[in-house]
Amino acid sequence: MAKKTKTKTKITDIRKLSEAALKKELDEAYRRLFSLHLQRETLQLANHREIPKVRRAIARCKTVARQRTLAAPAAPKGGSA
Repeated sequence: MAKKTKTKTKITDIRKLSEAALKKELDEAYRRLFSLHLQRETLQLANHREIPKVRRAIARCKTVARQRTLAAPAAPKGGSA
């Protein structure tokens, strides 16, 4: 049960971030994932379960970003006469 509340607080923390902070968080997660992949290939990775955790963090950030774009008011298409 504790994991569910931890995940909920994580997603609520991500939702509180501004657009710039969310983009920064996403970039950092991608860099972390790249670093973990390199460590895995060079046999330096101590905990292999970090890779799925980072991938889920990326998915959470992308989900929040997508929700924000869908929730934004649609701009009018074309010009009116």
